[in-house]
Amino acid sequence: MSVQKPSVCPLDCPDTCSLAVTVADGEVLAVRGTKANPITHGAICAKVARYYPQFVHGPNRLRHPLERIGAKGEGRFRQTTWESALELIHRRVGAVMERYGPEAVLPLNYAGPHGMLAGDSMSLRFFHRLGASLLARSPLCGGIRSAAYAATFGATPGTPLQQVALAQLIIVWGNNASACNLHLMRQINAAKRHGARLVVIDPRRTQVAEQAHLILPVRPGTDVVLAWAIATELERISGLDQEFIGRHVLGFDDFMRAARAYPPERAAQICGVGLDDVRTLARWYKESTPAVIAWGNGLERNRNGGSGLRAIAALPALAGKFGVPGGGLVGGASHAFPKTLDRLTRPDLAPPGTRTINILDVAAAMLDEHLNPPIKAVFVYNHNPIIVHPDQNRMRKALSRDDLFTVGIEVAMTDTMAFADVVLPACTHFEHADLYPAYGQQYLQRAEPVIPPVGESLPNTEIFRRLAARFGFSDPAFTASDAELMDAAMSADDPRLKGRRPSQLPLDSALKMEYGGAEPVLCDTVWPRTPSGRIELVSETLRARHGALLPGFRPLQSSYPLTLITPASDKRITSTFGGLPASDETPVLEMHPDDAAARGLKDGELVKVWNDQGEVFLPLQITPAVRPGVVCSEKGAWLRTSLNGQTVAALAPTHKADIADGACFNDTRVEVQAAQHSAPAGPGS
Repeated sequence: MSVQKPSVCPLDCPDTCSLAVTVADGEVLAVRGTKANPITHGAICAKVARYYPQFVHGPNRLRHPLERIGAKGEGRFRQTTWESALELIHRRVGAVMERYGPEAVLPLNYAGPHGMLAGDSMSLRFFHRLGASLLARSPLCGGIRSAAYAATFGATPGTPLQQVALAQLIIVWGNNASACNLHLMRQINAAKRHGARLVVIDPRRTQVAEQAHLILPVRPGTDVVLAWAIATELERISGLDQEFIGRHVLGFDDFMRAARAYPPERAAQICGVGLDDVRTLARWYKESTPAVIAWGNGLERNRNGGSGLRAIAALPALAGKFGVPGGGLVGGASHAFPKTLDRLTRPDLAPPGTRTINILDVAAAMLDEHLNPPIKAVFVYNHNPIIVHPDQNRMRKALSRDDLFTVGIEVAMTDTMAFADVVLPACTHFEHADLYPAYGQQYLQRAEPVIPPVGESLPNTEIFRRLAARFGFSDPAFTASDAELMDAAMSADDPRLKGRRPSQLPLDSALKMEYGGAEPVLCDTVWPRTPSGRIELVSETLRARHGALLPGFRPLQSSYPLTLITPASDKRITSTFGGLPASDETPVLEMHPDDAAARGLKDGELVKVWNDQGEVFLPLQITPAVRPGVVCSEKGAWLRTSLNGQTVAALAPTHKADIADGACFNDTRVEVQAAQHSAPAGPGS
């Protein structure tokens, strides 16, 4: 007999949906949404509803520890025991540490699951105690956004997602909401029903743009210029709120001096948008209260990314759109939760002076013969770096080194796991307990396992407990239960928990993060937590770290004429679900008709997309949905979808953004031509 059990979706998405899981005989049969979380309100994305049972129980699921028997990358393994696998890891990693020191060991992980325990809890305790090199993870994706937001507002939450429904004007800026922020769409639709206007700013005409009253197809990397132009137009039409600026804003004069260099006439040419559209948007923004900006995760992934976000964040401060429900900027949700990460991950266990390696530099570090000490052992978990890192071929070369001992900890046999020496099977979130804050909405949730572990898989926490025990780490930090880890992760004296320990939160509801019984409204119920206590349009913190007191604009020069953007997919979440047959189709390359005609290309033909780093073969889709000068192919596809073993990640550059040393995927420049007959064989083919 089947039963339904409550759970939560932990995948790399801002929504963090509440779920009802139908199970029978230890198997997941179906997954649907529930209203336990009022934000997600019973709706889930099609990919989660469609793929979860196969993701948990399909043929690609890892069920037993494995030891490599073929060449790295071949994916040939033999089954082994947990005892033998842990012994091999202890012996090989121990030998590395004895010869080179503990910093020759590196964790390589990111954000596969967003549960606090599976994401990084016992794992970081283990690596900190080991003395391994530290990993700066955030530059791969969220670091630019986090740094820009914190520099402007401090560690305070922005507009809650549910308040978007109250707005009279909604600006969706670089947010592919229908694919990767589903529940923003429900709020937009509610707002439109009472007459709200919708503006979409995006180089690609996404599904949400089809509903917009105004679309600005901005060139990638020029968002800062567009935001400056809106600011200068607001100044021209008396749309700046001088009273609000005087009370709550720091750096107005310096910011506006920079912005005035890019009036709408100049900005329209740089950004590739209509002059009248810039002026219309500024006028609507002045006239509308509440007005809210809902920015996406991705518009910052270029050399001007931090500047773009900071200039966008300045607009509601300049126009006085904060201070009322439904106004301001949807962002900073993670700051709403009473997290105590130091207690959870125990950075105090790491030896003083331990080096930190930027996650974007890991492949280069693993290949660096002069690095002291060299990287000789790596643990890959919650991550598929061959698919998601820039310069894919360099990452493949690094993981192919025979003198690099690689431990993989995963749910499925990914492209990266094929390069591991030992693979340890991890549980899905349906098989362990966890605590779930979110980065897109402000409700806290908890879940318990709904099925037993599949095969011999173990939760991440238990895998690292066993590793810690094998390395002789026996103090209480390494024997803590999952319930104890949950209680360490959140401040139990936070009044919103109402005296309950985090491990005791109910499973059938979500806890709303309020302030004195009210939702956060910046400059009303919550306040900037910057050094000045104001919204900072200039940042001494960013000047000290990155030389970025103010936003700036640096045009990108390249001999390649087209910008390749790689947005989220309606088939995958980053690269999760990429190994499932239903999501393994080769992505198309979208190209504007003018660009296709200039190259003599036809719809549906196979084309080569290339630059100095690699080449990818994709079927062409000619469409006006992308602006001229931009081509688009969705991210996250696995190597098996490629005719030559390279995907779009092979083309992405390795240079860094203006702040946070972040990734610049949307600075990818390419050329496109018709493929010559069939694609040649290549790496991984």
